[in-house]
Amino acid sequence: MDKVVEEFEKAKKEWDDAYANTKNHIESIHNYGINKKSSSIEEEEEQQQQQQSTNNNSNSLPRLNGLAQDGLALLNSLLFRLDLIAPQLPTDDQIQSAQQLLQSWKNQAHALRMSFRNANLQAKANMKKTAQEERELLLGGGEESTVRRRNLQTKAGMTSAAESITDSLRRTRQLMVQEVERSTNTLATFEESTGTLTKAESEYKGHRSLLSRTRNLLSTMQRQDVLDRVIMIVGFVLFSCAVLYVVSKRIGLLTLQRQVTAAIKAGMAKPGGNEGVNLGQVYDNVGPSAGVPLERPMHDEL
Repeated sequence: MDKVVEEFEKAKKEWDDAYANTKNHIESIHNYGINKKSSSIEEEEEQQQQQQSTNNNSNSLPRLNGLAQDGLALLNSLLFRLDLIAPQLPTDDQIQSAQQLLQSWKNQAHALRMSFRNANLQAKANMKKTAQEERELLLGGGEESTVRRRNLQTKAGMTSAAESITDSLRRTRQLMVQEVERSTNTLATFEESTGTLTKAESEYKGHRSLLSRTRNLLSTMQRQDVLDRVIMIVGFVLFSCAVLYVVSKRIGLLTLQRQVTAAIKAGMAKPGGNEGVNLGQVYDNVGPSAGVPLERPMHDEL
């Protein structure tokens, strides 16, 4: 079977159930408040007990009205659902039948709404009539009036007890609500404290990692400083050695040059006087070249 057809059959079944339940609720509203005549005191007391049990079962007029309104809302939703399903049926005959059924459902729903309004009016009239009858019985004499007064007193006592119990339950509920709110506030405080501690822990971890990186950087800088100091000391020592070497070489060359120059000048000042003067051994590669005049100034190449 097609899914559309299945939905159509399901909607029909739901309509029948909802229509029957709503109709029963409307009939209950129509008969609400009717006080049947009793032939004896025992029947009167039995009727009062039945009415009390009915009230305990919460079959009150507002509840019946709520049930009837829920049923009418369900019927309206089924009407809308059938209006969507009808054009999707596979055959034209089924579509036409669904449209006729939809029109019939609309008429039934309208009739139920009218019955619902009339039932409420009738229920109000019934309650008014019942109250008038009870007032007449209370104002009248006889045993039936006495029973009525006793029943009303019993009902008044039960109502007072019920009201006191209701007040006690209301206070208990209020205390429970306050406790729940206090517990909620406590939980919110705990959650806030937990969030603060978590945030502090994350910040501490961040600072700890930052301090660790800073400590590593300081260690690296200290090692680099020591290395720079060693390099500077070694460089200064090497530079000093080079300077001393150059100075010592330069001083030795200048002294030798002055001695050679002085010896040559002394030989030129006394010609032929080589007999009495010991010039010592003269090396060719120590003095200046023969082609270079002696008066030419010498330049320091260093």
